[in-house]
Amino acid sequence: MTTVVETQVQYNTTYMMSTTEDYMIQEEDWDRDLLLDPAWEKQQRKTFTAWCNSHLRKAGTQIENIEEDFRNGLKLMLLLEVISGERLPKPDKGKMRFHKIANVNKALDFISSKGVKLVSIGAEEIVDGNVKMTLGMIWTIILRFAIQDISVEETSAKEGLLLWCQRKTAPYRNVNVQNFHISWKDGLALCALIHRHRPDLIDYSKLRKDDPIGNLNTAFEVAEKYLDIPKMLDAEDIVNTPKPDEKAIMTYVSCFYHAFAGAEQAETAANRICKVLAVNQENERLMEEYEKLASELLEWIRRTIPWLENRAAEQTMRAMQQKLEDFRDYRRIHKPPRVQEKCQLEINFNTLQTKLRLSNRPAFMPSEGKMVSDIANAWKGLEQVEKGYEEWLLTEIRRLERLDHLAEKFKQKCGLHESWTTGKEHLLSQKDYETASLMEIRALMRKHEAFESDLAAHQDRVEQIAAIAQELNELDYHDAATVNTRCQGICDQWDNLGTLTQKRRDALERVEKLWETIDQLYLEFAKRAAPFNNWMDGAMEDLQDMFIVHSIEEIQSLITAHDQFKATLPEADKERIAIMGIQNEITKIAQTYGIKLVGVNPYTVLSPQDITNKWEAVKQLVPLRDQMLQEEVARQQANERLRRSFAAQANIIGPWIQTKMEEIGHVSVDITGSLEEQMNNLKQYEQNIINYKSNIDKLEGDHQLIQEALIFDNKHTNYTMEHIRVGWEQLLTTIARTINEVENQILTRDAKGISQEQLNEFRASFNHFDRKRNGMMDPDDFRACLISMGYDLGEVEFARIMTLVDPNNTGVVTFQAFIDFMTRETAETDTAEQVMASFKILASDKPYITVEELRRELPPEQAEYCISRMTKYIGSDGAPGALDYISFSSALYGESDL
Repeated sequence: MTTVVETQVQYNTTYMMSTTEDYMIQEEDWDRDLLLDPAWEKQQRKTFTAWCNSHLRKAGTQIENIEEDFRNGLKLMLLLEVISGERLPKPDKGKMRFHKIANVNKALDFISSKGVKLVSIGAEEIVDGNVKMTLGMIWTIILRFAIQDISVEETSAKEGLLLWCQRKTAPYRNVNVQNFHISWKDGLALCALIHRHRPDLIDYSKLRKDDPIGNLNTAFEVAEKYLDIPKMLDAEDIVNTPKPDEKAIMTYVSCFYHAFAGAEQAETAANRICKVLAVNQENERLMEEYEKLASELLEWIRRTIPWLENRAAEQTMRAMQQKLEDFRDYRRIHKPPRVQEKCQLEINFNTLQTKLRLSNRPAFMPSEGKMVSDIANAWKGLEQVEKGYEEWLLTEIRRLERLDHLAEKFKQKCGLHESWTTGKEHLLSQKDYETASLMEIRALMRKHEAFESDLAAHQDRVEQIAAIAQELNELDYHDAATVNTRCQGICDQWDNLGTLTQKRRDALERVEKLWETIDQLYLEFAKRAAPFNNWMDGAMEDLQDMFIVHSIEEIQSLITAHDQFKATLPEADKERIAIMGIQNEITKIAQTYGIKLVGVNPYTVLSPQDITNKWEAVKQLVPLRDQMLQEEVARQQANERLRRSFAAQANIIGPWIQTKMEEIGHVSVDITGSLEEQMNNLKQYEQNIINYKSNIDKLEGDHQLIQEALIFDNKHTNYTMEHIRVGWEQLLTTIARTINEVENQILTRDAKGISQEQLNEFRASFNHFDRKRNGMMDPDDFRACLISMGYDLGEVEFARIMTLVDPNNTGVVTFQAFIDFMTRETAETDTAEQVMASFKILASDKPYITVEELRRELPPEQAEYCISRMTKYIGSDGAPGALDYISFSSALYGESDL
């Protein structure tokens, strides 16, 4: 910054020297023409004398007569030393004429050394008291040391001073500054200059254009009393002169310029500070907004993860299906806004970092645990627990479905078994054989043998009941205690039946020898009827058996098994006819031999009518089973249609999402158009994606129907709803991030002053070395890219550059980091030194600033911002309440005290 200022001063000095020479050349004849007017000579004499005394009084002296008091050259040399701040050669102390000429020559030589061309002015004329030459010399000094440095928008000194006056007085009524003579006669221009900078000194609204002498005297008196500008003119002389002396007016007005230069400088400094503070306030607002959004998102994740981690299964199918519905609401309703919040949070963070980088501020470091990476990790943890949650829900629903099926089957088999065992213990405990006849004993023995056969046939059912109870226990059935109690009762009863059966057999066998014959036909009927009856019981049980299938293939398998069963019915009917033939044979024998049959078959409780009734029941159950299977076929066909409908959409949506992802990638590296064109393309893609959301919603609806139908697989597509959801969320995030990257490139381009052609060149170079086409270069490719652009890189220099483009040591260079590096060196940014210098101006060069000064020089909001953040000044030279603006300026840019 110092170099720039020095260069500018040198340039202005050179420029002003040339303009001074030109001005002096143009004014060569002023002393021969202008001073012919006595009024002008009088004005110049008074004005120049007052101007000289305003400087000489700093050295404790003054002049009374301008052409007399400079004749010996001593006060002339003193004047030049005061206004230049430099030492002149030691003056000659003698009083002889040649001593005076020598001193005046030393003064004139000094003036010439400053690049001023002296026209027709010699030491002898000054020593001789030539008033024209003396006034001309003083004007030359005034022009060089009081006016030459005035430059507004690179104009000459005279034009610059005039332009400054025009700008400052432009808002005032009755003021129109066009020159340095007539424009100042009514005194309003001078009053306007004072009021513009010090409105507390003059009430401009009370001034009248028809009171020029009053206006001029007001300006002269206020300037002398409050601005330390001596009275250099007489109001009457100005008003009564047709054209006041231009040089006298310029000399006097230049004093106002210098008096108010500090205010101009303070105003500029205040504007710079306000601009810097506004940037900081906006950045702090963005930081607070980021912290708030990050806290809310992390809190939501913190509350949601335990819910997803809770894998406590419900005991009923209804409760588990409600859990599944809650999870679907979470995926469809509650999570999508959070996905957008997460994406927006990353966009806000990147935009904030770009703004901080462009304004030369330190990077934003969020509170502990709220970095973008922390949020990403928390989100990753959420998705990890979420991923297994739905699978767990579906597994539990399958388990509960299986449990309900097994429990119902258990109850049915238990009911059949308990119905069969009713009264059996009582029958086995009877001692009817003690008083029975021979035939009755034989009957009892055969009956018991039939019972044993029946008992053995029921063994399989008891084992099935025990097996189902064991499976219910293994699957953690909620009412396992009731199942176990009932199963244990059946097993205990079964063991007791076995014991009683054996005891009764033993008793019957003891008396078996007493019996000689047995009715073989009754016995044969009983033996054949019992297994046939058991077969029919089994058939009826199978025909009424509940089933659960999940595919057409499974139901088709059941239909095939049923068809196979129906194929056995003719053989069973033959067996029935044979059994009924035995009964017919008994009747025939009885009729043939005149045997009177009394009661029922002594060997079995089964009657021919029982066989007939059960057979009719079996035949009725067969078509009912056919109907149930066909209804299940229809349901599975409907499920298959749901699978195909979902697959048809998913097989379109999945590739569409992938295609859009690839197209977005192509747009982001396209360099044929401007960034605005690229942004428009991305906005169109974004709108197309938003418009496509209805397809996702329709697929969600089909997916819900599939889940409600308890369909757990789909061979017609490789895309699950989870795949589509993840792809859709990635697509929304990718388009939003890509748009944000282009916005940041536009922000960088505009802030850094990069042309579209330069940016295209940078992008082309980057794309050429982005070999993986993923928007990143590895260090070797980055080095090759820099070399191709003319950089001569050593190891140390390249290591320095890598710390700039990859501060986190990720091992890759992004396009944004590449652009920042290519533009950083030439960017014009505010610096801590500039802000510090501005505060120094407001503080009048003090190393501290007061609260009153801040509130006087800055707008209220910016002033209070500084007061609340500046620390107390600790220097020994500080005033009460002094504030440290140096450390504050450094802190704005993240630097240590300079």
